Amino acid sequence: MNIHISIDLQLLTLFDGDEVVREYSISSSAKGVGFRNGSYRTPTGQLTICEKIGYEQPLGTIFKERIPAGMWTSESSDDGDLITSRILRLQGMEALNKNSYDRCIYIHGTNHEELLGVPASHGCIRMANIDVLELFDLTPLDTPVFIEPPQRKRGKILFFDCDSTLSSIEGIDELARAKGPEIFQQVVDLTNAAMNGEIPLHEVFPRRMEIIRPDKSICDAVAQSYIDHIVEGVKPTLQSLRDDDWTIVILSGGFASLIQPLADMLGIPFVEAVPLHHTADGQYAGYGNDYPTTRNGGKSEIIREWKSAMLPKTTLMVGDGISDLETLDEVDLFIGYGGVITRESVKKQAEHFIDQFSDIPALAKKATKKK
Repeated sequence: MNIHISIDLQLLTLFDGDEVVREYSISSSAKGVGFRNGSYRTPTGQLTICEKIGYEQPLGTIFKERIPAGMWTSESSDDGDLITSRILRLQGMEALNKNSYDRCIYIHGTNHEELLGVPASHGCIRMANIDVLELFDLTPLDTPVFIEPPQRKRGKILFFDCDSTLSSIEGIDELARAKGPEIFQQVVDLTNAAMNGEIPLHEVFPRRMEIIRPDKSICDAVAQSYIDHIVEGVKPTLQSLRDDDWTIVILSGGFASLIQPLADMLGIPFVEAVPLHHTADGQYAGYGNDYPTTRNGGKSEIIREWKSAMLPKTTLMVGDGISDLETLDEVDLFIGYGGVITRESVKKQAEHFIDQFSDIPALAKKATKKK
């Protein structure tokens, strides 16, 4: 027995030698393919089934950390990413995908059977519950699994900066403001120096955070402030872009946990931003200092990863700062935004510079036609 999974076709084929035994509709990652831990992307290449979990458990069993933890039925209201019925755990056999076991990459049943046939998972291979039961029974341990990388170009991705773009605040400045006027001024000066290209971002980031050390309550207040200060025109613009089949991604040097509530409210499914850590009692415990957007060139690095993962036909970036401008060579169109603050270096070098969000859909459509 051997398994072939096509990302392009969203199809799992079970072979006995060269003979097709079964074909099943699947769902791979909504974020495409990739290998980085924490990327929520589906690995590709040669893997093998190294564990089989769920023997004799009823159809619809929910697994948490691979242990039965309840039941799911089609009438259940839980819309999270549940792992149900059976687990076929995968081990990577190649240098790039060898971390698949530690990443907990599975073939498993899902509570989102309605999304089978389109990429929608968080990295694993989802299957219909009745199908994964059958596959589980047909495949022994050590069955080879080949996940074929995508070849088709599909979709369009538009990356938005967050601070002074989607929201009129600078999150790091608001964190500092809560610590008093002296700390606030120190941090504002550092932020402006970084956004104007005067100090490298990798030097500014740790200096600001060591000054501020924000606790959870301050962070929660700033998360709400992002929502309270949404830039005029953002909501209808995003809806227009969604209607035109753009995938929207927030790409920010801010903190993911502060930006996520804004993204949820705006219906933006993907946030690329810096992890922020707190202790159980809410005290500051550091941040993801190795995350790409903590340094110059980091946004370009993440865009390259998305392009490799998704093979989009068109990519755009909208932002106000130097770290956004750095992506100019990675996207089909860079749009400088000056509706909150105008940075002269960005205005001078951007292909288009706008003050109104309502200008974006027409520019996006034009960029697509050029392709």
